[in-house]
Amino acid sequence: MSYLTKNKYTFYGVIAILLWSAVTALIRDLSELFSPIGGAAMMYTVSAIFLMFVMGIPKIKDYPKQYLIIGGGLFVTYEICLALSLGLSNSRLQAMEMSIINYLWPALTVLLSVVISDKKINILVYPSILLAFTGVAWCISGDQGISISTLLNNISDNPLTYLMAFSAAIIWAIYCVVTQSISNGKNAITLFFSATAATLWVQYFFSNEPSLQFTLPSMLTLLLSGIVIGAGYALWNQALIGADMILLGTLSYFTPVFSTLFASVYLSIYLTGSFWQGVALVTLGSLICFLVTRDKKHI
Repeated sequence: MSYLTKNKYTFYGVIAILLWSAVTALIRDLSELFSPIGGAAMMYTVSAIFLMFVMGIPKIKDYPKQYLIIGGGLFVTYEICLALSLGLSNSRLQAMEMSIINYLWPALTVLLSVVISDKKINILVYPSILLAFTGVAWCISGDQGISISTLLNNISDNPLTYLMAFSAAIIWAIYCVVTQSISNGKNAITLFFSATAATLWVQYFFSNEPSLQFTLPSMLTLLLSGIVIGAGYALWNQALIGADMILLGTLSYFTPVFSTLFASVYLSIYLTGSFWQGVALVTLGSLICFLVTRDKKHI
């Protein structure tokens, strides 16, 4: 018990990473139970309410305006792109592809950081990023092997979702880099979740999606999903207080593996060996990026 108490913040971080790994499957499930936009709007609404209970009702005046406008805009756009790329996919398998594309963000974050930094760039960064992109191409191509024609054919099947997934990865990388300098140590996650929910509700009311139909199982799934994603952010916020961030940073790069494993079981999806190989390449590429660019003074 003393071990858990001593390392409780690290434990919070580990739980947060595992909770985030369930998000892909839960968002896809909600899109099927309700509708892509409506399901996402309800999930973020539940998450925002949960965060208010756990972290308190935020006051806008407590946060830098630049952080609220730029950081909030990037966060809302990212969450919407991610949720709708998963919900609007033609199949559960394609939703898994969207999830893996989204996990390019760690490698892209490293790339953006080294580009704008005046520090010497480790030459291994570039092949590592290429390795991550190769993994995505491997997942999308399937057992046919990587080829430009295969990639284009698969993407043309539903170009909007692929565009949103790639956009999400880029936007989150920008968010991770930008918010470090404009947040002044503040965390407006509750406000950002509320803004995401409000934006999705506006989209829903102007869409042609059917009216929402509720059943006891769908309501339980909605409640679970909202709490899972909200709890993930709340626990991560606590982890930042005193966790072993080197350990959590390394572990977080295995989220694509955790997410794919959970989704394959939860959504009953059979994934081929080539898909898992692609997931491994994305994970390995991102992890190498992290390892060759981390600040060795803090190890």
